[in-house]
Amino acid sequence: MTLTLLIALLDGAWLMARTHGDKFRNTYSREPHGAGRALLEFLWDLRTMDWKRVEFPRADNDPAWLKANRTQPSLTWIGHSSFLLQFGGLNILTDPHLTRRTSPVSWAGPERLAPLGLDFPDLPKIDLVVISHSHYDHLDLGTVQRLAREHNPLFVVPLKLKAWFEDNGMPNTVELDWWQSTAHQGMTVHAVPVQHFSGRTATDRNRTLWAGFVLESGGIKVFFAGDTGYSKDFADIGKKFAPIDLSLIPIGAYNPRGFMRTVHVDPEEAVKIHQDIGSKLSIGMHWGTFRLTLEPLDEPPQKLAAALKSAGIAPEKFRVLQHGETLKLNL
Repeated sequence: MTLTLLIALLDGAWLMARTHGDKFRNTYSREPHGAGRALLEFLWDLRTMDWKRVEFPRADNDPAWLKANRTQPSLTWIGHSSFLLQFGGLNILTDPHLTRRTSPVSWAGPERLAPLGLDFPDLPKIDLVVISHSHYDHLDLGTVQRLAREHNPLFVVPLKLKAWFEDNGMPNTVELDWWQSTAHQGMTVHAVPVQHFSGRTATDRNRTLWAGFVLESGGIKVFFAGDTGYSKDFADIGKKFAPIDLSLIPIGAYNPRGFMRTVHVDPEEAVKIHQDIGSKLSIGMHWGTFRLTLEPLDEPPQKLAAALKSAGIAPEKFRVLQHGETLKLNL
């Protein structure tokens, strides 16, 4: 049966988490990704390329301070798209992934190639977890199940993903369509459209929604982009929420460009997102942790620096962190 179209009104323009049959679609792009000869060539290159070994130092952090902190806004990069965000009196995790591999199995698949910024014993009491979509590098079963057992946070997920959480023993879950919001302990969580896709098996592609999130408390707004290609969605987000105090924006997993362009931004496009949403401070993510694409693991920060210089943006406005680095925020 065809799903009911879920429609929201934004500034007079109709935007929707569009469905096609029983699958979700992006707002602006209909370009295909991930099939045919291009996919086979990408997988062959990923398997056979002679990779340069990159060492990523782990920054010192203070788990005792993080566990006691409920007043000083802070951000700690765990790795990839996983952050511990402390603001509004809450401890929040974004797309937490704290296990060895991003894979449906524990014995194969992309392996963590950088130190884990925070491990389970280092975490403060987690109040809220936002999940952007169902891909294995953003939704790790072992991680979210352990968080549910030890912390019982509220999980906020995109549309049609709640059933997966409930089936895996995590009922404390709220699902949102694009432009919908939910409140939790004084924090408002807004789901916003980004350009991507979803799937965990060969048969469930795009049957659950994908999203970014704007977290809002005490007049402070934080944007978590999740995983995305570049689109007009960010201008739409900017119209509703700009200026945004802090943004977490992907800068890696972008090559080969022709294959990845529709679903992963490169550093130049990440800078455009920073501008589109009126971000006061942005932090780069989705790089330097798992080898998912063909660019060197340490290349994204270099290209980000060049893109910022070209755009005339001061480097301190769009930063990268070391794995494990805690940034105390002036929000």
